[in-house]
Amino acid sequence: MNLPDTILCAGARTPFGDFGKSLREVPLSTLGVHVVQASLVRAGLDARQVDHLVFGVTAPVDHDGLFISRKVALNAGLPEDSASLGVVRACGTGSQAIISAAQQIHSGHSEIAVAAGGENYSRVPYLAHQVRWGAQRGPFEFVDGLDYIYRCPFTKELMGDTAENLTSRFGYTREAMDDWALTSQQRAGEAANSGFLARQIAAIDLPDGKQGLRSFAQDEFPRPTITREKLASLKPAFRKDGKGQVTAGNSSGVTDGAAALVVASAQAAARAGLRAEARLVDWAVVGVAPEIMGAGPVPAITKLLQRTGLSVADIDYWEINEAFAVVNLHAEAQLGIARARTNLYGGGISIGHPPGATGIRMTITAMHHLADTRGRYAVISMCLGSGMGMATLIENLLR
Repeated sequence: MNLPDTILCAGARTPFGDFGKSLREVPLSTLGVHVVQASLVRAGLDARQVDHLVFGVTAPVDHDGLFISRKVALNAGLPEDSASLGVVRACGTGSQAIISAAQQIHSGHSEIAVAAGGENYSRVPYLAHQVRWGAQRGPFEFVDGLDYIYRCPFTKELMGDTAENLTSRFGYTREAMDDWALTSQQRAGEAANSGFLARQIAAIDLPDGKQGLRSFAQDEFPRPTITREKLASLKPAFRKDGKGQVTAGNSSGVTDGAAALVVASAQAAARAGLRAEARLVDWAVVGVAPEIMGAGPVPAITKLLQRTGLSVADIDYWEINEAFAVVNLHAEAQLGIARARTNLYGGGISIGHPPGATGIRMTITAMHHLADTRGRYAVISMCLGSGMGMATLIENLLR
């Protein structure tokens, strides 16, 4: 299928903060404004030239949570007559922001947009459902808002339990999952040391004491010095029956952060003098059984390749979200994807996984990798809680 050319230009993200640490006091809209402005600066684009902003978030927080796309747009300097849109597609929310921006362009409702998204899970509130109308008698319960995010809406299992289901159904081992996790941590450490990750990060100043500021410039979650022995010593996080394989070490990290990417029609990009880095070729979203949601990338990638007439061998680089290590093992085993071409700079296990930002972070990483290596195609894919898979294909324009 031939879609109108949609150009991907410069992008930026915040460092990802560990849960409850550096970013917990920062409103999500502040993080969003920061990355939108950083992406515009890197693109050499005046905010007044942007006509649409799409913002992805799975957990609205703060007073502006339901209006965050508009709040970010105006505070980032976009014109008052620009439009904004909020989107959510579970763990693929960041990728959906890019796709929704492209759809606005394809339909003629936008020429230059910014796809952005993020999460601040550290700010998700506890909920008291009985307070509004009054508890009848006795104590009432506070519910952790994060529980709504991490439980399957059908089975009420935690997402980690669905990873256990996939593990047992296909026979993946704890050792293989820990091996993937170790590789992810080591690759993230190497990418930080080489400066690769710094190219996508826009440092942000944070309060430090009563009057000072400190520059927050590196991801806070990676554990590059972790050992195989330490990973092996961790207890199963979700199954307490002695049969669990999924641990905190081979699962994605709970992190806070935001990311943004400039998206434009080919004609508008040329008129504005934008450096076209990549082209969004196509995408696919499919459903899978909710209880094995981690299987999602396999049919999504399969459908995407069918739509585009490509094969696994045609893809130079893969970013497959490490929601759990078993997700990557499954895609590797079922599709024959080489580990040497996948997640070379770390992933959800090491860098962390704020769903509103993850797909954008992965896309920026893939764009930079293709530019560095002169590869042509990259696929960005992830599983989605509730039972879906998603995949996008980009083509390098800097070869």
